[in-house]
Amino acid sequence: MQLALYRYSLPFRQPLMFKRERLANREGLLVSINGQWGEIAPLPGFSTETLAEAEAESLACLAALSRGEKALPTLPSVQFGFDCAQRSWPNNLPAPLPSYPLLQGSPAALIQSLPTANWQASPPSRLKLKVARYAMEEELALIEQLAARLPTTKLILDANGGWTREEAQRFCERLPLKQIDYLEEPCATFADTIAVAEATGVAIALDETLSRREEWNYHPQLKALVIKPTLIGSLSACEALVQRARADNLRVVISSSFESDLGLRLLSRLASVWAPDEPPGLDTGHWLTERVTTETGEMMTESLHCLSNMENSA
Repeated sequence: MQLALYRYSLPFRQPLMFKRERLANREGLLVSINGQWGEIAPLPGFSTETLAEAEAESLACLAALSRGEKALPTLPSVQFGFDCAQRSWPNNLPAPLPSYPLLQGSPAALIQSLPTANWQASPPSRLKLKVARYAMEEELALIEQLAARLPTTKLILDANGGWTREEAQRFCERLPLKQIDYLEEPCATFADTIAVAEATGVAIALDETLSRREEWNYHPQLKALVIKPTLIGSLSACEALVQRARADNLRVVISSSFESDLGLRLLSRLASVWAPDEPPGLDTGHWLTERVTTETGEMMTESLHCLSNMENSA
């Protein structure tokens, strides 16, 4: 059995904010089990575990495998990485649908730099925008501009639970609802999110509620489950959410957490299996200036920091 663990650090094009934490680099781990790879990349501000904790558990799991025992990780990012590295992937997966674009940054800067000229001929069917980060008036002005310039594009808004019930309600009352695909997690609690949906008529999606494994129930204005496997952890837990979504006739969107190009490729495969008819939310790779694989998918281990590399006869 061949076992290896590497660490990567990939620079962002510009520093990004994650729950008030400013990051210049994306750091994570890559695990290899008999030549099959997985990514372990807790996202600061969103994951419950740190990278140091994930590294310690990953090394312990590899040591268990080297002794012929089972690896039983408990941290979500480590569960995801080890599950991917040991998964029996189906052959001939269909190509996933293209990801929808993600806009992130200050409304003033985005209004200045909107690449709508490139989209006039073939505007994206969906466009995702982070909200609840800047002044509400500025964000609403940006949404108004997007709606006017891209009348056939549906807007996905993601608040990351950043508003109180009253703030979210005030925001939603001024939205062009016909052009809003859905609003992800306007409030920190499921009860507040549902109250906002009922008061304003906005369609909603769940994201952090799923990653935190909190209780939720079906509601007519709940349209989609945004599944982030890196944060949820085990692929069986993700599959259970996919089954529940199908039972309730909800859309499933497989979404990234700023993983490396390897992680994005793994998520793209999962999207092909779990949500072949839904464009995934994987448009985060362009924020990174470097890669861990070649264009043809070969690992560039020489650019990574090796933490463990072992071989045994188990």
